[in-house]
Amino acid sequence: MTKIKFGTDGWRAIIADDFTVENVARVAEGTAKWLLKKNAKPKIVLGHDCRFAGKLFCETIAKVMCTLGVQVELDKNFVSTPMISLGAVRLQKDLGIIITASHNPPSYNGFKLKGSFGGPLQPSLVSEIEDLIPDTCTVAYSTIDIATLETNHSLTYVDLETMYVDHVKANFDLAAIEKSGLHLAYDAMYGSGQNVMKRLLPNLTFLHCDYNPSFMGQAPEPIHKNLTEFSNLIKNSGKIDSGLVTDGDADRLGFYDGKGNFVDSHHIILLLIHYLVKYKKMTGKVCVAFSTTPKVVKLCKHYGLEIETVKIGFKYIAEIMIHEDILLGGEESGGIAIKGHIPERDGIWIGLTIWEFMAKSGKTLNDLIDEVYAIVGKFSFERNDLVIKEDVKLKVLENCKAGKYDSFGSYKVTKVDDMDGYKYFFENGDWLMIRASGTEPVLRTYAESSSKDAAFDILNSAKATLLN
Repeated sequence: MTKIKFGTDGWRAIIADDFTVENVARVAEGTAKWLLKKNAKPKIVLGHDCRFAGKLFCETIAKVMCTLGVQVELDKNFVSTPMISLGAVRLQKDLGIIITASHNPPSYNGFKLKGSFGGPLQPSLVSEIEDLIPDTCTVAYSTIDIATLETNHSLTYVDLETMYVDHVKANFDLAAIEKSGLHLAYDAMYGSGQNVMKRLLPNLTFLHCDYNPSFMGQAPEPIHKNLTEFSNLIKNSGKIDSGLVTDGDADRLGFYDGKGNFVDSHHIILLLIHYLVKYKKMTGKVCVAFSTTPKVVKLCKHYGLEIETVKIGFKYIAEIMIHEDILLGGEESGGIAIKGHIPERDGIWIGLTIWEFMAKSGKTLNDLIDEVYAIVGKFSFERNDLVIKEDVKLKVLENCKAGKYDSFGSYKVTKVDDMDGYKYFFENGDWLMIRASGTEPVLRTYAESSSKDAAFDILNSAKATLLN
């Protein structure tokens, strides 16, 4: 049997290849053993997103865990990752588990672990679970009947979607959004945010809000190249003021202005800090991942906020959020959490916060971005994922580590930061970052400059240098 390792955000693998019923059962047994070391009568909340065979994998986990003495509370319907995290807190569980591969292509599925505090389980604890995963599951799960587990009450059911809807209604002025006159659109990418958004704001323009485990063959990652249909919907309508997109398990977001232009997470993070501090008079520390724009540092300095930068992976941000007074934790990939909720990325929560900002200020999204630009300066961020052979990827990373890149085309490197990947700074505050994906065969390149064309020029120069 292969050794199962959890990556940046859970264990992910291709369905029917490594992500099999037997391997899921192995992970369930290792997780149960870990729980039983901590508590004689552990309890978990369990769910799956919209991916293929989610119900099958969840029932397998339930069979293994209930047999080993873990009390399982399961949602029969698909749920988002934030719903599982909220459930872990509200239901006072020792752990939350969701079967999801987040934004990965439809051929993947995954296994995410959520702590009792409502966020990603700390890396050190995930490592403990990894060490307890057996080579073969010792529980004869195929002979166990789910109905028997229900009868003996080791398995019970919960409606996490309603719990989440009630939580949102208690924390947002949805009426203000509804009555603002704003025309808003939402794209679920066929993911698990689809039903909850219909319940919260039924008058939205909806796209890809039906059940389709194949995601029409498209990885449900909320980046612009995957969202041209949504962008064109906004452009062609002529009346939509803003659009929200969430990924497969609805913990990450993408955003659009009224012209159908993509608004990246760097801008969303800056908007949130601006709204929470200036308009809502909130305070706290800001924690961002290594790939986030340095403009956040400038805005935090303007508002007198402490800021900390951590390695990429929301689990590192969550670990700080559970111990400190954090106003916002965010990363470039669309995962953002704010004070007053759980220490967990939540695309719907963040989207509603921005829409509430627009509704209560009476301003367009671009008007609000201009307020931020007045403080930090205008900028544009772009990303290019290079799908290249493994040996080429490794050679590029070796060159980065050895300091072999002192320029990319006409861009001369003035400083390098290698906290997590390689961030090359140029004159005038421009920068390029190179980092290998932790879950896919991809080399990611990121760039920031004063305009979109300039950012793409950096990316093109980088590609030419790296693949030369």
